[in-house]
Amino acid sequence: MAVSAEMVKKLREETGAAVLDCKKALEQYNENFDEAKKYLAEKGLATARKKSEREAREGLIETYGHPGGRVGVMLELNCETDFVASTDQFQELAHDLALHIAFANPQYLDVADVSEEIVNEHRKEFESEAKAQGKPDNVIDRIVEGRMNKVYAEICLLQQSFVKDDEKTINDIIVEAIAALKENIRVNRFARFEIGDIAGQTGEEDNE
Repeated sequence: MAVSAEMVKKLREETGAAVLDCKKALEQYNENFDEAKKYLAEKGLATARKKSEREAREGLIETYGHPGGRVGVMLELNCETDFVASTDQFQELAHDLALHIAFANPQYLDVADVSEEIVNEHRKEFESEAKAQGKPDNVIDRIVEGRMNKVYAEICLLQQSFVKDDEKTINDIIVEAIAALKENIRVNRFARFEIGDIAGQTGEEDNE
């Protein structure tokens, strides 16, 4: 089957995949554009996950100040080369992440960063509640894990739903950027500042 050059070009523009890969995908799916696009997206994400193991020492420091000046964010976003760091897509990603942090106020980067003390505290609370509700022992573990996942989705940046698209997590949009830019990308660190906060906690004056 002869695939049109126009269709290959359009698929390449929308997926960022190589010309030959676009052509093969269209041939494989009998010129079904949507199926070919879906296949290339999945292939790109799989490749991105492999790239996530590579070193990323370049990048940029992004700063964001929320209108009104009461909230500010500093974010270090890393990639593999200064070339990618200078691209509009990478810089837009850094800005979006900083904006998200300003709104969502994550406390940790990822699950592994949450202290064992806090994890155990939540687990004991959820287990006690499940037992008090008369839940059988064989389902309590599943209940606790499900509630812990909700906690992580609230406090861990990579697990949070993206403020601009709640169908995706922050990790999802980073993986998509890795697939598009063909380099590993990772958040190294971030800090969120808010007027009245002390050491990351909301400061409230003692009125007594």
